[in-house]
Amino acid sequence: MQKTTSRLMSRLRRDDARAQLARFVAVGGIANVLYALVFVLLADLGSTPANLAGALTSSVLANELHRRLTFSATGRVTWLEAQWEGGGLALAGMAATTVALDRFDALVPGSSAAAHLALVALVTGAVGLVRFAALRWAFRAPAGPVTA
Repeated sequence: MQKTTSRLMSRLRRDDARAQLARFVAVGGIANVLYALVFVLLADLGSTPANLAGALTSSVLANELHRRLTFSATGRVTWLEAQWEGGGLALAGMAATTVALDRFDALVPGSSAAAHLALVALVTGAVGLVRFAALRWAFRAPAGPVTA
C-alpha cells in the first residue's frame, strides 16, 4: 500500500497534462467544499448572498491553488494575474450555466430537479475542461530561447 501511495504521489508531482488535470480536479474538490461551507454558514442571509460569497471565496482559493499547485506558476504568474484570469473564466462558467438552465427551462418547462442537476453537471464538466485548457495555457512556462 505504501509503495502504491508513493508511486501515486510521484506521478502527481510531474508537470505533464495528466498530472495537472488530476491536481486541477483535486483543487476543484477543495474549492467546492469551501463553497459549501461558506454557503451553509451564510444561508441565513439568503441564497443569493450566500451563493455570491461562496463563489467568490472558493474561486479566489481555487485560482491561487491552481497557480501554486496545479500549474506550478508562482514564479511566472502573480496572485493578481491568477485572480484576473481565473476569475474571468469562473464568471464565464457561471454565465454558461445560467444560460443553459434558462434555455432548458424554456424548452422543457416543469422539468425535474434531477434533470436540472444533470444539466448543471454536464455544463460544469464542459466548462471545467475549457477552464483547465485555458489556465494551462495562461499559466504555461514561457518557451525557451531559440538557438540556431
